[in-house]
Amino acid sequence: MSDAIRQVMIRGRVQGVGYRAWVAHVASVLDVEGWVRNRRDGSVEALFAGSSTAVSEMVARCRRGPSAAQVAAVEDEPAGADALNLRVPGEPFSVLPTL
Repeated sequence: MSDAIRQVMIRGRVQGVGYRAWVAHVASVLDVEGWVRNRRDGSVEALFAGSSTAVSEMVARCRRGPSAAQVAAVEDEPAGADALNLRVPGEPFSVLPTL
């Protein structure tokens, strides 16, 4: 069971810059489970689950993003474990289609 589950919305220049792939890579490095997807409004949405320390670090890194991104705002809030069900079965972290 995860110590922390946070849902995050990232706004700014975050699509078309490899943001989702970067999130998936960093999540793997930090041993964080969850998912990430683009939204039609130009934002990126993600769910992170894991130790409180790892999830906090993941959210902090999202405030910077990959080098080509220009993050304007990051909003995060607690989420329930049921939100993890959006992942592709068998994957600890999934890149989901645009919503």
